[in-house]
Amino acid sequence: MEYFLTEEQQMIVDLARKIAQEKIKPVREHYDETEEFPWPIVEELAKADLCGVYIPQEYGGFGGGVMNLVLVVEELCKVDGGISLALAATALGTFPILLGGNEEQKKKYLPDIASGKKLAAFGLTEPEAGSDATSMRTTAKKEGDYYVLNGTKCFITNAGDAETYTVFAKTNPGRGPRGISCFILEKGMKGFEFGKKEKKMGIRASSTRELIFNNCMVPRENLIGKEGHGLLIAQGTLDTSRPGVAAQALGIAAGALEEAISYARTRVQFGQPISSFQAIQHMLADMATEVEAARCLLYQTARMMDANPGKRTTKESAMSKLYASEVAMRVTTNAVQIFGGYGYIREYPVEKMMRDAKITQIYEGTSQIQRNEIALNLIKENAAKK
Repeated sequence: MEYFLTEEQQMIVDLARKIAQEKIKPVREHYDETEEFPWPIVEELAKADLCGVYIPQEYGGFGGGVMNLVLVVEELCKVDGGISLALAATALGTFPILLGGNEEQKKKYLPDIASGKKLAAFGLTEPEAGSDATSMRTTAKKEGDYYVLNGTKCFITNAGDAETYTVFAKTNPGRGPRGISCFILEKGMKGFEFGKKEKKMGIRASSTRELIFNNCMVPRENLIGKEGHGLLIAQGTLDTSRPGVAAQALGIAAGALEEAISYARTRVQFGQPISSFQAIQHMLADMATEVEAARCLLYQTARMMDANPGKRTTKESAMSKLYASEVAMRVTTNAVQIFGGYGYIREYPVEKMMRDAKITQIYEGTSQIQRNEIALNLIKENAAKK
């Protein structure tokens, strides 16, 4: 379909596709097997000025907002859904600063992120606080010119490799959700350590570790916004970042579809390509229709967000993330089916795409949480009309 991208957006797409095909595709099996962090690819993205496509120009970015981020992530994920997380997860860790940071914080941290010199990470999830983030146990106690953080975060993407971390902690546990605050932490701060690197089913080129705070001293000026505003910052961040997960899911699905079509045209059974069989044609037709529908929903959501800065987009963000992630799982599963036995072995890419797709239904809010968000907003909107 024609999505009427601007000349600059088309240039970004072409550049991201070139890096994906020429730099990522030849090494994706290596990084999936070794689980190394893809620093050479990060350097390529930095040289191409793609790390700051969503960051305002005054802080060294391209100024393209969520739509530009979505375009880059989709193209990279058509080839590899794990390697691209170095950029996508950095955006997640950056959004709290963009949304709630003061001018000094933005000038201090955003230029290095925009240039690709430093990566970022987002610290919200805890062992006892996944879907229910308000149950977090990490605390931040004010002592003089510092906040002293104690606690643990888990399943943190880019952890250990990122330099900048936006972390949520309870400054006033007695106030419940209104007692949560957000802080900027830097790798190397005293009392800030990392747990073991998790071994995962998919996205294995992406680092996932614990963040451990043991009397970690954080300067007061690293508080984002005001005390007690952390949950609002987290909610605004997830509204903004979930289209990035949708883009990851969309890219994985689109890549799997391309692989399935190519394979179906060359795989011969019963004396003819399997693409001539109606059963395969129907599978490909359904896969392609769902991929295009996911792209339409995602692009429109991203454009709406960029056109209405500051407006909550909880419902639309949840819809795009929910639908794209569900599509990714169905499309990659069908791609494996079309490949048959070959789809189940690592010599072909679709088994990896299927493994990578699953996480998009889980992180930044499970599919069930997305449905909760959508339904609650529908009910509120209906009540407001009466």
